[in-house]
Amino acid sequence: MEDAAPRLAALAETLLGAPLPVRVRAWDGTEAGPPTGPVLVFRHRRALRRILWKPGELGLARAWVAGELTVEGDLFELLDRVAGLLWARGPGRRAHSAGPKAARARLAGGLALLRDPRSRAAVRDLLRLARPWPAPTPPPEEAVRRGGPPHSKGRDRAAVSHHYDVGNAFYGHVLGPSMVYSCAYWSPGATLEDAQRDKLDLVCRKLGLAPGERLLDVGCGWGSMALHAAREYGARVTGITLSVEQAAYARKRVAEEGLADLVEIRVQDYRDVMDGPYDAISSIGMAEHVGADRYREYARTLHALLGPAGRLLNHQIARPPEPDEEAYRVDEFIDAYVFPDGELSPLGTTVGELERAGFEVRDVEALREHYALTLRAWVARLEANRDEAVRLTSAGRARVWLLYMAASALGFEHGRLGVNQVLAVKPAPGGDSGLPLRLRTWGA
Repeated sequence: MEDAAPRLAALAETLLGAPLPVRVRAWDGTEAGPPTGPVLVFRHRRALRRILWKPGELGLARAWVAGELTVEGDLFELLDRVAGLLWARGPGRRAHSAGPKAARARLAGGLALLRDPRSRAAVRDLLRLARPWPAPTPPPEEAVRRGGPPHSKGRDRAAVSHHYDVGNAFYGHVLGPSMVYSCAYWSPGATLEDAQRDKLDLVCRKLGLAPGERLLDVGCGWGSMALHAAREYGARVTGITLSVEQAAYARKRVAEEGLADLVEIRVQDYRDVMDGPYDAISSIGMAEHVGADRYREYARTLHALLGPAGRLLNHQIARPPEPDEEAYRVDEFIDAYVFPDGELSPLGTTVGELERAGFEVRDVEALREHYALTLRAWVARLEANRDEAVRLTSAGRARVWLLYMAASALGFEHGRLGVNQVLAVKPAPGGDSGLPLRLRTWGA
């Protein structure tokens, strides 16, 4: 026995300067750490090598995806305990700062660590535990190599395909019959299906949809918003997505519900839509894929597609602003395994870009706690259907989605992430917004 777990615990406490918050079991069967609570299991020393080669989220994620690092007990509790040490910035925020100032700070920190004799000894012991030393090959679920400039049309198609073309059956096991992949709108005692239906209805009511009005649903997913708007409000809906699998599924649903005269589903980039004007646009969970450098183009494109007094409902995840926005960098785990090229912006930045495009922002509603509840419901469904999810994709893919959704739920619960619905209008000549004097009738 090499007593790997006690050594790991002692080394971690030396390097972190704090007691280990969770119990650890190592590949040799030894254990160390708090006697109760979840257990972090190092099934192979290769997991330690991954963490040493890529400290932080990405190394841990690679070990998790490869099945070399697992959890016994409550995954949410374990993530919550380690968040203060490793994920204090939460999913979707920067893994570490970029730029020369941040690089100098990291170098200074590393040199200070190595100048301390106890830290040097700890690092040497970690290297001995992690032998042999070559860097392990990343697990196969990592995002494929990307070509072309960020957020070009071709690269966006590839990024969307990586995330969404996993298989409609897989998503069905996670999302449930609603097939809605965005924050639900909860009320006491609601089921996931209730909450997703209420979210779709909330969007329709905020947009003030009326029979015969044209709605463009940007990032329509599996067609749930388009179907609800047509069925319940009589809107004529064009839904667009870059996912071929989503479009096929949505078209099948449209045909089965007999709504082909009201709903058209296209595989199309929002930048290629040329058949405006529309009376209203819904963009639910799509703008996170646009990219900060392209957001003004996104806002201007949607503005141009609306007619006078046209309405936009933009439903989008947000992050808190950074003290130095120039140093912001996307989370390495999310970028590599979940949403390639995805970027989050502060709410204020989003509102500012919409206003610069000519929109008048009329209402903002924060739904942060609602997304935490939604993600916990998805995690519960994935855990209940894990065997089938693995059969449909792979064990690594199921582990990616489980870690991503559980960590994100905690990010929303602790305020490291937010999600907001922004209602904006394109005023008609003379300033008429077309909106009622009292907007908040939808919350009744």
